[in-house]
This record gives sequence, structure tokens and C-alpha cells, in this order.
Amino acid sequence: MARIWAALATVYVVWGSTYLAIMVGIRTMPPLLMSSVRFLLAGAVLFLWAVHRGARPTPRAWMASAIVGAALLFVGNGGIAWAETRVDSGIAALVVAVVPIWIALLEWIVFRRAARATTIAGLALGLAGVALLVGPGGSVDPIGAIVIVVGSLSWAAGSLYAQRAPLPEDHLLTAGMQMLAGGLLLGIAGGFAGEGSQLQAPSWASLAAFVYLLVVGSLVTFTAYGWLLRKASATLVGTYAYVNPVVAVLLGGLFLGEQLTLGMALAGGAIVAAVVLIVSPRPAAAARVVRLRRRPEPALERAA
Repeated sequence: MARIWAALATVYVVWGSTYLAIMVGIRTMPPLLMSSVRFLLAGAVLFLWAVHRGARPTPRAWMASAIVGAALLFVGNGGIAWAETRVDSGIAALVVAVVPIWIALLEWIVFRRAARATTIAGLALGLAGVALLVGPGGSVDPIGAIVIVVGSLSWAAGSLYAQRAPLPEDHLLTAGMQMLAGGLLLGIAGGFAGEGSQLQAPSWASLAAFVYLLVVGSLVTFTAYGWLLRKASATLVGTYAYVNPVVAVLLGGLFLGEQLTLGMALAGGAIVAAVVLIVSPRPAAAARVVRLRRRPEPALERAA
């Protein structure tokens, strides 16, 4: 049990700190190209490692991985990196926290999945929190916030597709292929956005942030996350969704001097409370979770 909590603490802290690392990295690095290099390198490591272990990707798996990589890493993570040129890192994390809300909404609308009363309450509360942040009179840059909202919606849609897509069973191979596809698209987008002309010698702080994102954020923590999915319940692992924003807000205020207004705090509290309502297990499912604890359970990948 101690190892589970150690791995969970790693996911809590590291993935909450990636928003701070992105903000420091893009100070002297263009956001899309920085993200591209990050995912191309991390993807290559995971892909080669999986192939060395005997995994073999198929063309069909490549197509599915490219779709997921585009939705999660290109639109989702790339949107976050670009938006942090306009939005504080803590606020970005609060808006990204609505991913479980989008997932619940898409499952309700697209797949006609019955929603609990707590899920409906969470949807209403979470969307109200988002509206308070990005709506008229909100204290957050609207363009940056809208980009994050769109990226979060893309992340949710890509995650739902990934649960049904013909992806490889080897999670390292799958992650590597998704990162390679997403990194390639980010590089193309960065080129079209003219980020090549913005290239300069990065500061030591930005370079350290990039290495942190690459090694600790993508490789080490992803490995811990994959191990958790095999050893703990999806409900327990899913608690990162409402812990990461708290960590991000605290780190942004501590190291970047980011200000949190009363309106932002109320909106963030509404979003986190909404995620708790949606992620919380059904009462009748508690016993089933215990029985299935040792079985690999589907969960959503994150790579912020």
C-alpha cells in the first residue's frame, strides 16, 4: 500500500507542477515547438523501449494512435502550452480540471449513458465555474481561456475514443505512438505559426523546465501512472483530476507570484467540487471495485 501512495503522490505533485514548468519553459522557448520536441523525444524513448520488448505496431494501430495523439497532445496539451502565454499557470490548471465534466457530458449526450443526480449536479456546478472564469466580466484572458476549454473538450473526446479504438495492448507502445503523432503535428503547427523565427538560445531556467517536463513529467510519472492502473482502483487513481489544480495554483502563487482573486477562487472551488461529484464512485459500485482491484481498468491518460 505504501508503494501505491508513493506513486499516487508522484502523480499528484508532478502533474500538478507541469503547468509551472510549461510557464517557465515558454519564457524563452516557443510553446508549440517546445511541446513538439518534448513529445517526439519522450515518444521515441517509449516506442523504442516497447519494440525492444517485442511489441509490434500495426497500420491500424498507428491510425488510431494518431487520432488520439492529435486530440490529446496536439489540441489538448498544445493548446495549454500556447494559452499559458496569456493565462496564469494555476488558472490553466483549473480550466483543464473540467475534463471529467466534458467526459460525463459527452457520455450523456453521445452515448446516452444514464447520469446520476450527483453527475448532473456536478455538470451544472462545473460549467457554472467555467462560465465565471471565462464569461463576460471574468478576470481571465478570454482567448487563452477559450483555447484551454477547447483543448480540454478535445482531450475528453480523444479519451473516450481511446477507450474504443484499436490501440495496442502494450501501454508503453500506445503512449509512444501517440506522443510521436502528437509531437509531429505540434511541430507542423509551430512551423505554420512562425515559431521558427522565434527560436533563440533558451535560458537555463527554461532548459531545466523542458528537461523536467520530458524526463519527470512524461517518462517517470507516466510509468508510475501506468503501474497505478494495474495496482489500484481507477477511482483512486482518478483523484489526480482534482488534486493537480490545487498543486498548480499553490506553485504558481509561490514561484511565479500569480494572483488568485476571490472570483477565481470561487470558480476554481466550484470546478474542483464538480469533479469530486462526478469522479466519486457509485455507492453500489464500491464492492465491485474491490473485487476488480487487481484487474487492469480503463482510465484516461494525461500528459500536461
